[in-house]
Amino acid sequence: MEQSQATVTIPTAGQGLTDITGKVSGWLQETGVRDGLLTLFCRHTSASLTIQENADPDVQRDLETFFSRLVAEDPALYRHTAEGPDDMPAHIRAALTQTQLSIPVQSGRLLLGTWQGIYLFEHRRAPHRRQVALHLFGR
Repeated sequence: MEQSQATVTIPTAGQGLTDITGKVSGWLQETGVRDGLLTLFCRHTSASLTIQENADPDVQRDLETFFSRLVAEDPALYRHTAEGPDDMPAHIRAALTQTQLSIPVQSGRLLLGTWQGIYLFEHRRAPHRRQVALHLFGR
């Protein structure tokens, strides 16, 4: 059994979903591991990871709209406001989603479904450079 680790940096354009499937798949190919389990971990408290449909961009827009309605950016609702009106809502959105994903690897490929992609979900309004740790265990 082998292990490989890396950290990838993902630039975001602000709130929304950034498809990182290609970047993750590219790294997987470089490792040479054929079968195993890949774990991804978002190293931030105001961003998260998700596996979502990658065919219809309306899915992504609907998710973004839903989260903006679910967790309002209203400073009157929160104690933690020192980092701006979008910071505490971003922490709540990250708490409601995932910061870690596990994806099986078979024959050197991610075992994602036909319409699935891996996304970094940026919850802050400003662009950021986010780090995602990758850990692959397999043969």
